[in-house]
Amino acid sequence: MSKIKIFSLGGLNENGKNMYVVEVNKNIYVFDAGLKYDNEKNLGIDYIIPNFDYLIKNRKRIKGIFLSHGHEGNIGAVPDIINYIPEVPIYGAKLTLEILKLDLNANQRKKINLHEIKAHTKLDFKEESMFTIAMTHSIPDALCYVLYTKDGAIVYTGDFTFDHAMTGLYKTDIGKLAYVGKQGVLCLLAESMYAYRSGYTSPNNRVQDFIRNVLAKNPDRIIATVFPAHFYRIQEIFDEVSKTHRKIVIMGKSLQTIINYAIKNHYLTIDSRVIGDLSNLNDKDVVVLISDEKEKPFANLERILKGFDKYIKLKKTDTIFITEPSYVGIEKRLTGIMDEIAMMGMNAISLSSKKHLLHHASSEDLKLLINIMQPKYYFPVKGEYKDQYANAEVAEEMKINKDHILLKQNGDVVLFVNGKLKPTSEHIETDEILIDGNTSGDIGDLVLKDREMLGENGIVIISCTLDKDTKTILAGPEVLTRGFIYVKENLDLISEIKKVAKEIIESNIEYGTKKVDYSKIKNDVRETLGKYFYKMTESKPMIITVIQEVQ
Repeated sequence: MSKIKIFSLGGLNENGKNMYVVEVNKNIYVFDAGLKYDNEKNLGIDYIIPNFDYLIKNRKRIKGIFLSHGHEGNIGAVPDIINYIPEVPIYGAKLTLEILKLDLNANQRKKINLHEIKAHTKLDFKEESMFTIAMTHSIPDALCYVLYTKDGAIVYTGDFTFDHAMTGLYKTDIGKLAYVGKQGVLCLLAESMYAYRSGYTSPNNRVQDFIRNVLAKNPDRIIATVFPAHFYRIQEIFDEVSKTHRKIVIMGKSLQTIINYAIKNHYLTIDSRVIGDLSNLNDKDVVVLISDEKEKPFANLERILKGFDKYIKLKKTDTIFITEPSYVGIEKRLTGIMDEIAMMGMNAISLSSKKHLLHHASSEDLKLLINIMQPKYYFPVKGEYKDQYANAEVAEEMKINKDHILLKQNGDVVLFVNGKLKPTSEHIETDEILIDGNTSGDIGDLVLKDREMLGENGIVIISCTLDKDTKTILAGPEVLTRGFIYVKENLDLISEIKKVAKEIIESNIEYGTKKVDYSKIKNDVRETLGKYFYKMTESKPMIITVIQEVQ
């Protein structure tokens, strides 16, 4: 009896953190392993990945993680996963794996189990097989995966759009998609990000004319931001700049590495004479290209705006050019940046999210895909739930039975037995892992609560020095505050804090016995001063007591 389960550990009802799992009997196939950025409550969190405990528990059954393309939303969790499952096979196209290697440290590169594959390649896993198809996205080497089972094919498209002007490395092999469709598709997993939009995404994903207009109307220095690994946009910028007398200066080691690799391996076609260096950074008409490494969107631009960049010092004649349209989750961040640029007296240009689109499928793209593949079951993935719902409506328009359209949340299991959908209440536990800096483990709720408390109410530190032999107070208590009150205007409050703290410390010292109950002192200080602070200021700062002994 054939049993197939499909569920998501991330990527449903959200943008980013894509990770879709297909189990065929005992074999597990994972499609993508991405991250997302926390744009609502930062609290120092750099990025968020899916909880992959399920994969750790079932590591021996995993046939591989299959990466659709080299964007962080699809590969960003891999470095964290391989810290726990280093033996898991990672499959991806050449460019995808090269970008992944940039995220890996030296030790990880040595132990990671990478398998480079090309479009239109078949991988044999005995009971099942995998076939890859080239798709159109904003980066070369984007792949659609077709998992062949005894009951039909499971197809995961990755991110895509149909654009007949995209040739060469960006071209979709529609013939191969149609061939798979004729063989029989049991379930099609297709992205939902632009499902609500009528028409095709093309040609709104191409902005050469807009870039040309920006270059013509802004003769002074232009600082242009690009999203990491959006190769098609980088190519458009270089193409238009090459028609002028300007030079491009590429800032940031990661961006330089990616572009140099892409030029060497013919993923980008660039005239090297267009590329300048740091000596051109302050030229009147230079174009400075900046991107972000594994940080929040626009992090490097914000660093420049605040004057913290080592090389770029802004001038009022500069133009800041955001070369990608906004998407769900970064609109507020982008608006704040645009306001800040305007307040500094500089020109700011960004692409309209209504007129210009990212390389994702709109409703007509999805209709064409469904028409080609004729799936028996349809599973909308990638996007907020409203986008998934819009994707389901597109499928209904294409006459897919409503009962065969699978609208799910992360962890909800879809079960097929012998090729037929069966009802199930099974749910896989899912969660988010919050990553801060180089920390490989989850930050956790307690840490975030502490950060929230510090951010809202500040901190008060009580320090005191005792004689090690007599236990008498030699110095203090001293009071240090951050983010709580302005000390110079609250000297009476500081004096009272010192008085209360001293009384508590002395009351917990047993003179003559050389015993001090430090834990009770800390608890009493926290409880007594906590009530006092709330009474006087209606704030609840974090209170830390530090007591040291000296000889």
